[in-house]
Amino acid sequence: MRTDDLIRALAADSATRPLSLRRAFASTLIPGVAIALCLYLVFLGPRPHVLELLAEPRFLFKVCLTVLLVAVSGKLVLRVGKPGAEIRHAALLLAIVPVLLGAGILAELLTVPVGLWSQRLIGTNALHCLKSIPSLGLAPLAAILFSLRQGAPEHPARAGAAAGLLAGAIGAALYATHCPDDSPLFVAVWYTVAISFLTILGAVAGARLLRW
Repeated sequence: MRTDDLIRALAADSATRPLSLRRAFASTLIPGVAIALCLYLVFLGPRPHVLELLAEPRFLFKVCLTVLLVAVSGKLVLRVGKPGAEIRHAALLLAIVPVLLGAGILAELLTVPVGLWSQRLIGTNALHCLKSIPSLGLAPLAAILFSLRQGAPEHPARAGAAAGLLAGAIGAALYATHCPDDSPLFVAVWYTVAISFLTILGAVAGARLLRW
């Protein structure tokens, strides 16, 4: 074997294939979520008797809704990370979340006296919610953006927005088990604002970091 051929063979053997987007997503999101979970346990923690609260419809609805948002926004992230990928199906799945939230709001308005609507909407922890969800979502956002760099997003800002949405959903799902405000009215306003902040942050970061 000639020397040049030997060098090429050794180089081929030592070359490492880049991670697929799905593997990169999993390998980076796990530590990102672990950091968020540690912050949650240190600074927030679950409400007392949280397992018993699962029998309370408003609490269960809030937790299930945020977990569903994590699932469908995660699917969207994996779609937008690939050039030319079809995102219509993932976007339609994502639309389920506001539809369910709208149904929850309607049920709340029908069962709660009008005089209590503003109290349920404002709640007791609005500012804490606006700070906690983005704080819990920052590490997952950084992890998701890093994983998207292993793909080839056709629209960097859109991919970054999807990453921010998923990060916000993760923060919201964790915070939901701590937050004492269970009304769908509260969730619709304050959770949405907090998640939107990370979505916008992700779009801005994605436009800069995911260009290729």
